[in-house]
Amino acid sequence: MREDFSVKIAILQGKDKRERIFGPEHLAQLRELGEVVLNEDNGNPSEEQARTLIAGADVAITSWGCCALTERVLESAPNLKLVLHAAGTVKPIVTEALWQRGVRVANATEALGQGVAETALGFTIVSLKDMWRLSRETAAGGWGDGSRVREVYGLTIGVVGAGRAGSHYIKLLRQFDVKIALYDPFVSEERAREMGAQKLELEDLLRVSDVVSIHLPSLPETYHMFNADRLAMMKDDCVLINTARGSVIDEVALAAELSKGRLFACLDVTDPEPPEVNHPLRALPNVILTPHIAGAVNNGLGRIAKAVVSDLRAYLEDRPLSGEVRAEQMHLLA
Repeated sequence: MREDFSVKIAILQGKDKRERIFGPEHLAQLRELGEVVLNEDNGNPSEEQARTLIAGADVAITSWGCCALTERVLESAPNLKLVLHAAGTVKPIVTEALWQRGVRVANATEALGQGVAETALGFTIVSLKDMWRLSRETAAGGWGDGSRVREVYGLTIGVVGAGRAGSHYIKLLRQFDVKIALYDPFVSEERAREMGAQKLELEDLLRVSDVVSIHLPSLPETYHMFNADRLAMMKDDCVLINTARGSVIDEVALAAELSKGRLFACLDVTDPEPPEVNHPLRALPNVILTPHIAGAVNNGLGRIAKAVVSDLRAYLEDRPLSGEVRAEQMHLLA
């Protein structure tokens, strides 16, 4: 543990958002590591509030709704060494001034990714079991024969993107007797094998997979990656799961393909959110829509706080930060 200075930790997010993420136990852990300054106002902090809160801080904790850490904000904290973002993408808070000052940045994407992966696995199991349809039929007085039920066994599960969420989904899938196919241009064949997957090109993955789970960031390169041609490549009865970003799917093309009745989709994200009330995806029987709940929600937000405390402790003990983000990675982030 570093003992050469007393650490001042400024938590910038408003009280209402802070209390949703950080429980008393997490604040107690932070206070064991340094002097903690809290924002006691509700709502998102203004630039002036951020300047006041961050004054003299060595570490700043940000989250959803925090303002960008501009040069004007940072001039109040000349000793700032670390920003811990208690959320996913750091793009809303990171500025060039932060990198120029040599401030290190870490996020809680790994914690968020665990919840996303678990949700994707839940969609996988429930959809293959045909529970959505059977539940509707049973509620209506029927008693389905289960002829379309499939087990998570002997199938090929396609994973598109091996970031934090996708790699954790693969880890969870390794508990099942399935083949795992992976498309990710940034993952080598050797690394894919180490993860327990076979690296394939996207089109090949779509042709062989019984389930396709999307774990991609929203980037110009991924916009409408799942277009009409690629959706048409998918096997009959394939389950398409999107817990990533709605923009990666051409929803007009998806609705058209789903209307043929040969695919099933579980969408936790859409573009935009929410979809229009009369959007065709709302009416199709082979679509499950959930309101962007795949990441950390309610009690799951505690994972984020745990990750922040863990990375702060790692920093103070000169260990690698689990969520560290570097300037050269910014163009690849959601």
